[in-house]
Amino acid sequence: MRSAAIFHTDLPARLDRLPWGRFHTLLVFALGITWLLDGLEVTLAGSVAGALKSSPALQFSNSDIGLAGAAYIAGAVLGALLFGWLTDRLGRRKLFFITLFLYIGATALTAFSWNLWSFLFFRFLTGAGIGGEYTAINSTIQEFTPARYRGWVDLTINGTFWIGAALGAVGSIVLLDPDVVGGDNGWRLCFAIGAGLGLIIVFMRLWIPESPRWLMIHGRHAEAEQIVEAIEQRFRDEGHTLAPLSEKPLRLRARDHTPLAEVFNTLFVRHRMRAVVGLSLLTAQAFFYNAIFFTYALVLTDFYNVPAEQVGWYVLPFALGNFCGPLLLGRLFDVVGRRVMISLTYAISGVLLTISGYLFQAGLLTVIEQTLAWSVIFFFASAAASSAYLTVAETFPLEIRALAIAVFYAFGTGLGGIVGPSLFGALIESQDRSNVFVGYVIGAALMIGAACVQAIWGVAAERKSLESVATPLSQVHDET
Repeated sequence: MRSAAIFHTDLPARLDRLPWGRFHTLLVFALGITWLLDGLEVTLAGSVAGALKSSPALQFSNSDIGLAGAAYIAGAVLGALLFGWLTDRLGRRKLFFITLFLYIGATALTAFSWNLWSFLFFRFLTGAGIGGEYTAINSTIQEFTPARYRGWVDLTINGTFWIGAALGAVGSIVLLDPDVVGGDNGWRLCFAIGAGLGLIIVFMRLWIPESPRWLMIHGRHAEAEQIVEAIEQRFRDEGHTLAPLSEKPLRLRARDHTPLAEVFNTLFVRHRMRAVVGLSLLTAQAFFYNAIFFTYALVLTDFYNVPAEQVGWYVLPFALGNFCGPLLLGRLFDVVGRRVMISLTYAISGVLLTISGYLFQAGLLTVIEQTLAWSVIFFFASAAASSAYLTVAETFPLEIRALAIAVFYAFGTGLGGIVGPSLFGALIESQDRSNVFVGYVIGAALMIGAACVQAIWGVAAERKSLESVATPLSQVHDET
């Protein structure tokens, strides 16, 4: 049977020996833009919160805004699980088109929402598209990126979330301005931005090949060989001399799928401590981010009396700090190492949030100071959150990589991301700074706890091939 064939391959080593080149830059740009879409969506949801409350058709309360955030996250959770499973079975390339089309359609429909339930439903579908994108895109980028660049590349890509956040902020400033569009049409056009951008991305992805690592596992070694040879030829044509291979070829048994029983055993028995680390990191960052960012507009409007149409201006420095964190700190994750840097960024984020939360409770911060405090906190928190996705993507075997990302994203986001926005929406509704401070302390405690888990059980995966970090399930050991 084809699925039982045993073969030797050096394709992973050949991909890891490549220097950084135009191929990688284009790949990262075409796929990494997913995080830009997510940043755009989350920012729009936050920036238009005031407009949704005053919309004649919707008239949302603060709790409704929090519920909308939770619906988006719920969709992302279920979408990640479904599409993560399909990504490992059907291939990376098919799924990053399917999930993108789902996102485009759902975010366009959001603009036509006529009541709370229609808005929640379309936000749920939008989240499902983004959740599916995370699994397909993360696994694809991991499998093409040379090992020595993997940490920095992954963190920087995740950081582009905040370029999307800045675009969403600027878009909301313009479209919510009563002198430009404003009114009920302003927030509707805001969501159309995402759909338009998504259509452009479709064309950017047409040239991207299937992951050779996925192909070889699924008995399509000849196709994988052709793709790698074509990539290597690009580098030779650009004047690069490829280093000789030093690693021993892998001996693998082809398979068409991985049974769910083996998936469960791998995730929660064989690699159970890695599962604990991944779940801790993703849960902490999901609560930390979603609780604060989905409701930051409510803090600005309810506690600092910022007009709803001006909220976007306060997102820009916040987004700058978030983008610069992974960009400037990312290289240290490859040089200093994963265990130290992940633990450090998580712990610093928690401590700084506690301090700024106390100052907020005491009424000692102006709106400018509050924005600057958030910018500094999320300089570190953005690198921390990005490293969580890096961790679950590189510490589990190739055959279940996308599903592993999905499972831990779903558990982490479900625990931290659904509860967070709903809880903070209710806390802000109380108009009591002390209640909001309690929410900040919960988020800080989760981050510090995750830092401790990573410091004790984290994997030192820096500069190592994916196959050495997590042995493929299909690997056949040579007989001795």
